[in-house]
Amino acid sequence: MGRPIVLGNGELQVGINSFGLVHDFYFPYVGLENHAAGNSLRHRVGVWIDGNISWLDDGDWSVSFTYPHNSLIGHTTAKNERIGVLIEFDDAVDSHISAFMRNIHVVNLWNTDREIRLFMHQAFVIGDARSNTDTAQYLPDSDAILHYRGRRAFIVSGTSNGAPFNQHTVGLFGIEGYEGSYRDADDGDLSGANVEHGRVDSAIRFVLHIPALSSSRVHYWIAAGTSMREALYIHKQIRDDTMQKRMHQTADWWQKWLAPAMVAADKIDPLHRQNFLRSVMIIKSQIDNRGAVIASTDTSMLNYSRDAYAYCWPRDGAYVLWPLIRMGYEDEPRRFFDFCRRGLHPNGYLMHKYRADGALGSSWHPYVHDNNEYAPPIQEDETALVLFVFAQFYQMHASPRLLHDFYESMIKPMADFLATYIDDVTGLPKPSYDLWEEVYLSTTYTTSVVYAALLAAAELAEAAEDSDRAVRWRSAADDIYASAHKHLYNHERKAFYKGVIVKNGQIERDSTFDMSSMFGAFMFGLFPVGSEELTSSVETLTQLFSIDDTHVGLPRYENDNYRRVSDDVTGNWWIITTLWLAQYYVEIGERAKAENVLEWVHSHTSSTGVLPEQVSPVDNSFISVAPLTWSHAEYVASLLDMTIEKK
Repeated sequence: MGRPIVLGNGELQVGINSFGLVHDFYFPYVGLENHAAGNSLRHRVGVWIDGNISWLDDGDWSVSFTYPHNSLIGHTTAKNERIGVLIEFDDAVDSHISAFMRNIHVVNLWNTDREIRLFMHQAFVIGDARSNTDTAQYLPDSDAILHYRGRRAFIVSGTSNGAPFNQHTVGLFGIEGYEGSYRDADDGDLSGANVEHGRVDSAIRFVLHIPALSSSRVHYWIAAGTSMREALYIHKQIRDDTMQKRMHQTADWWQKWLAPAMVAADKIDPLHRQNFLRSVMIIKSQIDNRGAVIASTDTSMLNYSRDAYAYCWPRDGAYVLWPLIRMGYEDEPRRFFDFCRRGLHPNGYLMHKYRADGALGSSWHPYVHDNNEYAPPIQEDETALVLFVFAQFYQMHASPRLLHDFYESMIKPMADFLATYIDDVTGLPKPSYDLWEEVYLSTTYTTSVVYAALLAAAELAEAAEDSDRAVRWRSAADDIYASAHKHLYNHERKAFYKGVIVKNGQIERDSTFDMSSMFGAFMFGLFPVGSEELTSSVETLTQLFSIDDTHVGLPRYENDNYRRVSDDVTGNWWIITTLWLAQYYVEIGERAKAENVLEWVHSHTSSTGVLPEQVSPVDNSFISVAPLTWSHAEYVASLLDMTIEKK
């Protein structure tokens, strides 16, 4: 499970699986229209030698991964001792055009000359379509295979020693008893079928004559376009420029883009410096050029669940961009706020989640709640956090243009909604779904974010010379603060309530210990650092979850059942919540404890620096998606906090 290598340019996004194979292929949006999602759609790589073929996913290959340079170019090594072959892939998505490129180094490990035939297989279901209407055909005048459906076209090609592939085939898979065109390679030759329509795949062959203990290279690419003409134009650019030159240009682009992060990295503990930069690049790979910040493009969980994480939750996006804003990045935050403004409901709130094209994402939250009460199916913290983080962005740049573009269209409707969406009985924000999408409450976490957002909005109103709203929003925040101190601390458990809700005129309290309650109260200033409530809440969590120098992994909350690996644990360890504790330790000056948490996170990264959503307390394996963009953002944010603490 997980994607050890992710590659992208904001339009084309590719995920490489644990076998070194293409397993996610998004175009033209990051996180939308995955044309290669599913086990039958992995793009197989095969080696035929001495009369037999071996595919990289057949269990005979040991595969390892890394990002060896300060650029989003993945390096995969696959070694098969039995047949004496090693293959190295340097993989990239071109920084300027929609092309996936593989520089393939094939090494003959034996002390004898050998003929090695390399097979590259492609399988698409274009547009996530479940109807069998794709077409694949050989283009002799372009030395390429074309896969297309509607406004999506993919050109597959490659060269070895300057010559194109010497055999090809096109066929069917997954229907009418056909397993796939890759089976055509079993005898070392391809049949040369030129066209097929339906559920189609293709394969191409390169014949390499490699001396003893020597090697040869293959350059392979897939050019993506919204038309055959566009894809062919990109294909021509690669051939004219050479793939090697375009790989170098892509590496240069990433190093320039990383410049602000490189400045920050110089202040970071060398133990974390490389994974810090990798995390920043992985974050960038999950951001669409039109503003959406995708939670995760890893679709492996589709094998187990109804849906994947390839959506933009506004809250996740705001958390992801916060550390980028702190480092001085401007383009990605600006596009994200544009994205949120376009998706804003007329009543001033953001919905549950969105697709990368701005359309509403799937949801399980109803409009009708207990006692037939109507309320929008939202997580109010999403609106509040976007507003809060926008204010941080404005503070960094203080641009009149930002206020001009966003104050009337986004800030005012958001803050007006937050200031009026208040429960008459508790004085807290009205119930909405918690940030974990499970419970309908007025939560401590959401209250904290709404409080901070209204204070931030009041400052924006003053900058916009809107004094009436500045007073109104600050007054609403003050009222929420007073109500929170009245209702949200559990004196019996010495911890914050998860939340409260009014039923039949009575206030019901949820005493579940939730990490987000502690984090929200501290991070957004609802309860001051050093207050009895916050201090005792942290003491309670360390006792409840047995936190000490040897154990720091934390669940989201006690008895968290989501993908829980064993009834013997209170919940799986989450990278996000564990790093929240590190951020608190930095805030109170407990640097050694924060370093201990960060070292724990570092020990639970992949060889490429990829972080998952969850870690198993039983065997330390990754649970759910990997990478999770939010996990990487909290890691980056925590390391930035450590640099501030040093000053």
